[in-house]
Amino acid sequence: MKEERYHLTLDRYDKNIVINALNTLRTQQIQEERPTDPVDELISKVAHAPTKKVRVVPCRCNEER
Repeated sequence: MKEERYHLTLDRYDKNIVINALNTLRTQQIQEERPTDPVDELISKVAHAPTKKVRVVPCRCNEER
């Protein structure tokens, strides 16, 4: 069975928020003397994720049809 994968689109600001939140979780786990390996791996994945330029289309959700 194939593993499900998720692709998120984050700008630089959102990426930093995710990394800071994961770092806070890692700090809490260290204080609770719990293993931090899964969080460390996730921080590494987010920090070293490849970048791709995308075109952002403005939202037309408020326009009348």
